[in-house]
Amino acid sequence: MQFCDECGSMMKKQDGVMVCDSCGHSAAQEGDAEDFVTTTEQSGDELIETEEGANFEGKPTANDVTCDDCGHGTAWYTIKQTGAADEPPTRFFKCQECGNRWREYN
Repeated sequence: MQFCDECGSMMKKQDGVMVCDSCGHSAAQEGDAEDFVTTTEQSGDELIETEEGANFEGKPTANDVTCDDCGHGTAWYTIKQTGAADEPPTRFFKCQECGNRWREYN
């Protein structure tokens, strides 16, 4: 990886030089070409819509949770690292029936 000297963003190779997508700065490639790893762009089917008001708010669970408000057994969930890196992540739930939200610490 090579980072922009102007703004610090990650640069990508374009027409034989390294170019910053954020500020447009260009520079010669540092190091050997074998040292650089490129990634492919995500396709639309790998993305999860999280816009405000969307009915889908994460991945559906199996029937391993129960909403305390309505007793429904399926909820959307997302996982976030809320503590230190050596601590387990927190799961945030939203009931698919009533919209109640809760969290679970592992």
